[in-house]
Amino acid sequence: MTNKNQSCGVGQDSMPSVTCLIHVLEAWFGVEHLEDYWNFANYLLWVFTPLLLLILPYFTIFLLYLTIVFLHIYKRKNVLKEAYSHNLWDGARKTVATLWDGHAAVWHGYEVHGMEKIPEEGPALIIFYHGAFPIDFYYFMAKIFIHKGRTCRVVADHFVFKIPGFSLLLDVFCAIHGPREKCVEILQSGHLLAISPGGVREALMSDETYNIVWGNRKGFAQVAIDAKVPVIPMFTQNIREGFRSLGGTRLFRWLYEKFRYPFAPMYGGFPVKLRTYLGDPIPYDPKITAEELAEKTKDALQALIDKHQRIPGNIMSALLERFHNKQKINQKTL
Repeated sequence: MTNKNQSCGVGQDSMPSVTCLIHVLEAWFGVEHLEDYWNFANYLLWVFTPLLLLILPYFTIFLLYLTIVFLHIYKRKNVLKEAYSHNLWDGARKTVATLWDGHAAVWHGYEVHGMEKIPEEGPALIIFYHGAFPIDFYYFMAKIFIHKGRTCRVVADHFVFKIPGFSLLLDVFCAIHGPREKCVEILQSGHLLAISPGGVREALMSDETYNIVWGNRKGFAQVAIDAKVPVIPMFTQNIREGFRSLGGTRLFRWLYEKFRYPFAPMYGGFPVKLRTYLGDPIPYDPKITAEELAEKTKDALQALIDKHQRIPGNIMSALLERFHNKQKINQKTL
């Protein structure tokens, strides 16, 4: 061990400046083995520095995301105050819609093209493609509520109503299970209503080829005819790249057909670019049959997929779209 009495000055036998300082501090405070503690601290720093270099950037990004979401909410604080002063649930809806809108902007750079096709008042039936996880529809509902001041009712699968704790959420955001008569009643009352004819089956069994899985379902078309309302097709670009399902495999397909519950595992949550496109409204025609309207709506939805979606979908390409502004049509964007 180095002799503590050795000179701290400049010369061949002089000690390193840090070691000299440690010996001075030992003598000053009367503490022994300070150099051992210093060496141990250096060892810990050497071990944990690579880990810290990996963690800290992600922690910073996390804080940035929290900040951006907060700013989205703060930007609308006056609107929120006014909402709470009138109706409790309206204020709650506006708060949640603002939160989801912030999440949509931050995580997916979410856009809606063709919002002007949604009427400012009066009924319309919105028919949409069902992704593995319909997060795009949550974002869309938030946009509708924030920019149009309207609540879009939605028909949900029966199993959703059996999820513990979901009843209040479904009530506040006006989700219904049906039946057809209830859907007609909602539309005749002047509300917006959204239906995905493919539903859970489409969520599980469609894939990155974006095939429409409706079977022979045409009940939605009969609802539109009975309520005498226009039908608006809707599709979200890259929704299958955000979340994917293993429901198309033979085992999970059998489980769904047997028990009518979506047992299939899902993966994803990737921050891909999401754009929702609204097609031209299909006006009410008293001469059209439900079969004809269902086919016409399916063709309109397929046209949106063909125009705006890369087939087959690719997760990496969808991620890269976050870094360039690719807009295929000249429509109003929100």
